[in-house]
Amino acid sequence: MVGSMTSAEAVIDPIRYLEYQCFKLSLAAAAGTNFKLFISFDMSWGLDVTKLAAFLAPYAIQSTYYKVNSQAFVSTFTGGTISNAQWDSGFIQPMYSIYGIKPFFVPDFDDFSGYPKSVFNSYPILNGVFSWESAWPAPGNTPANVSSLVDSAALQQARAARKLYMMPISPLQFKYMGSGQNWYRVGEVNLPQRMAQALQLQPDFLEIITWNDAGESHYVGNFWQDQIAGSNIGDYANGYDHKGWLQVITPFIKAYKAGATSISQIIPPGTRPVGAFWYRPLLTTASCSSSIANYQSARDAVNFAIILPSTGYTIKVYSNSKLIGSFVGQKGLNYNSVLGLAVGSGQMIQVVDDSNNVAASATGTKSVLAQSLNATCNWNYEVVGLS
Repeated sequence: MVGSMTSAEAVIDPIRYLEYQCFKLSLAAAAGTNFKLFISFDMSWGLDVTKLAAFLAPYAIQSTYYKVNSQAFVSTFTGGTISNAQWDSGFIQPMYSIYGIKPFFVPDFDDFSGYPKSVFNSYPILNGVFSWESAWPAPGNTPANVSSLVDSAALQQARAARKLYMMPISPLQFKYMGSGQNWYRVGEVNLPQRMAQALQLQPDFLEIITWNDAGESHYVGNFWQDQIAGSNIGDYANGYDHKGWLQVITPFIKAYKAGATSISQIIPPGTRPVGAFWYRPLLTTASCSSSIANYQSARDAVNFAIILPSTGYTIKVYSNSKLIGSFVGQKGLNYNSVLGLAVGSGQMIQVVDDSNNVAASATGTKSVLAQSLNATCNWNYEVVGLS
């Protein structure tokens, strides 16, 4: 660990000190670009509200910190059991009276009783709200599609209060750290389903959760070994590259910012198909599966999200080198979860044109196993982008 810890950093979260150091470096690296960053406080760690302003102020004044209407954007994970008065006197007011900074406060208050009903009446300080749990189906014992009911209700509450709503998008949740921390939240085609819901609902902000969280497997970019040191996260995250999802996320972001309302309006950056496919290299029937909470909700499937420039394409899905599904492609985003994942190698997807020429393809690097070879029941996804 490099550098020294300030008193504010030590009080807030010494365990996550390295993440804050990375945030400092990221702010500096963003200089001269249009890229902005903001802080989301993890209140589940019991952070002291009265210490947040002193911690945030040095970052919020920088040009690379994200601002809305010249106000510093701030979010949280939970915090809805802390009263409006406590947030106001402990954080909002000191930010302005001591540091001259007005926060634009859009926290995740999923833990507020009855959320999102009456959240804006109970918290006049809010500029908006963010949801976290609505990014995935509720925990359960059967396969389920993600719902947008919480997002729709929160958006309605925000509109009525003339405030804003930030909607979450995520591929999955998978964690295997023992001591009650082994769980799965449906991820087969959760990512493209949330994209479709977001375009339909048109929230004010979207947050992809999360870009680099190796611990819960919903990373879509790099994660660093320093952040998982001293844990067993590497047992299920190392060697599992999720960058293929960026081929789907990047065009989606562009479409959302352009006001698209349908997945048919998500288009590739060029004339070729882009996208990814993903699968688990361990069948759900493995004997270790019962050690994972909600394991019954998973399916043995090859999943894909492919963005096509036009009609005239067919999407072919293979497992163990056998064709398990063929789909007529439509312009825009196409996605599906194809049952039939089988033990062996040869997980592949092909996009063929109307002349049966392969326009794009992707091949998995990991064979599918019937049983785990070690103590880790790894349900992380092998994600491969088209090439």
